[in-house]
Amino acid sequence: MRIFFIICLSLITYCATAQVTLLKLDELDKRITNGKDTTYVINFWATWCSPCVTELPNFEKLRLANLNKPVKVLLVSLDFKSKLQKEVVPFVLNNKINAEVFLLNEPDQQQYIERIDKKWSGAIPATLFVNKKARRFYEKEFTETELKNTLLNLK
Repeated sequence: MRIFFIICLSLITYCATAQVTLLKLDELDKRITNGKDTTYVINFWATWCSPCVTELPNFEKLRLANLNKPVKVLLVSLDFKSKLQKEVVPFVLNNKINAEVFLLNEPDQQQYIERIDKKWSGAIPATLFVNKKARRFYEKEFTETELKNTLLNLK
């Protein structure tokens, strides 16, 4: 019975951690490059950022509205790597976030900020819309309507 409990606990832990993956910018760049006709909506957020938390449901609605289209919503947490298991994973589970969630695994904050967008001050929430034709970066909180319209107007 004890072994069964340990196996069940391990499976539950595995499922929870499988929802948030560590991500390097090189991996993100590769995914975008290999995305062919996909438009990526990449939101940079953190569990401690109130405007970020407020807008997250809007990204989930955008994801659901585009399930059968070449649109991918990626949520990239800027929480510290040490917070992954104790804060980020529980936050994702408690808020029933079903979009792909990552925790940025880059040591140099200034370097990754400049790589994402040279005009980015580092403030969050921030969102990058990118496809083969366009790359637009916004340092702001999005409403559901603003997200939808920005995606539609991406050329």
